Amino acid sequence: MGINSESDVTANLQIGPTTLGRVRIYVAGDGIDLPLDFEPEEAEEIADELRAAAASARKMGDSPKGRKR
Repeated sequence: MGINSESDVTANLQIGPTTLGRVRIYVAGDGIDLPLDFEPEEAEEIADELRAAAASARKMGDSPKGRKR
């Protein structure tokens, strides 16, 4: 499975600070229990990457090739 492959897998995503001053991204679903802890600076880099990906996805959705009919 790659980044551009669709999937029917569902999971819950929680994001928040830990008592140790880190940022946790917690993914839970059917057979999945994945806590990912990051330093605040790493979390900010991830947030920047998410914003950039959202902007790219938005542009793809606006193009005639990316529109759903």
